[in-house]
Amino acid sequence: MNHKAIAPFYGLAAATLWGLSFLSIKVTVAFLPPMTLAACRGAVACAALALIARFAKEDLRIARSDLAILILGGIFNVPFYFFLINNGLALLSASECSLIIGMVPVATVLAERLFLGIRPGAQAYAGALLSFAGVALIVARHQSVSGSILGYAYMVGAAMVFVAYIFATRRAASRCGLLTITFWQGLFGLIGCLPFILLEAHAWKAPTAMVTLNILFLGLACSAVASWFYVATIGLLGGSRASIFINFMPVVAVLAAFLILGERLGALQWVGGATAIAGVYLATVSGRPKGAGREAAAPSRP
Repeated sequence: MNHKAIAPFYGLAAATLWGLSFLSIKVTVAFLPPMTLAACRGAVACAALALIARFAKEDLRIARSDLAILILGGIFNVPFYFFLINNGLALLSASECSLIIGMVPVATVLAERLFLGIRPGAQAYAGALLSFAGVALIVARHQSVSGSILGYAYMVGAAMVFVAYIFATRRAASRCGLLTITFWQGLFGLIGCLPFILLEAHAWKAPTAMVTLNILFLGLACSAVASWFYVATIGLLGGSRASIFINFMPVVAVLAAFLILGERLGALQWVGGATAIAGVYLATVSGRPKGAGREAAAPSRP
């Protein structure tokens, strides 16, 4: 099987599930504190991944040399990311949050320029400016939007942490199996959540059936399956190319929020979203430099 040929399927599947996760988090975080939710979905994901590894007969043992990078990826992916995104979704609409996370591809391209020396070219820089201009329109005050500055700060921080997770995972993907990376990152991230959830103990409630179903969806589909797919995408295509699939998350989230939650964006936010997505396309697709694709396609030789 040509695994690189099906890499787009992995990327689109992960982005679709993560796009739907914005709605699930938005509904659940109203009943469950943010870090408690992150820990619950992490526990479900780790249990599911351990069972999958057992049936797939994949050895989850890791080398000591990979321990630090897996811990780093887990800390970025679970306590840091979910602290920011869960709190952001408590203050903003799912549509707004997903559009701001759409900054990830541009931020990844610029980070590759800073840390890997890959020159993105003039079009990429123009796309970055266009994308940030779009985000500025999204967060502009508007009578139909909550306009929480703290919520926007949370979501921009979540986008930056996601970029750091991509970099950490890119290194591990060259040496470890996909299930192994996903399991250990999830476990280390779950451990990282424990100090935070103790601070939320006063707000714990008995979960309703709806909350339980959302936790299962977030843990099984979004934290386990989607993360597994996205690690595969990073391993096959490299960090910047894999990040392009994040563009699909706002599309799924905004459409689902419109159909399911009845969320509406103002005209300025629609213009901002379109501008941001156009900037992302310019920076990560039309503006990719020659040679960058070859580097990204062979991440097993960093």
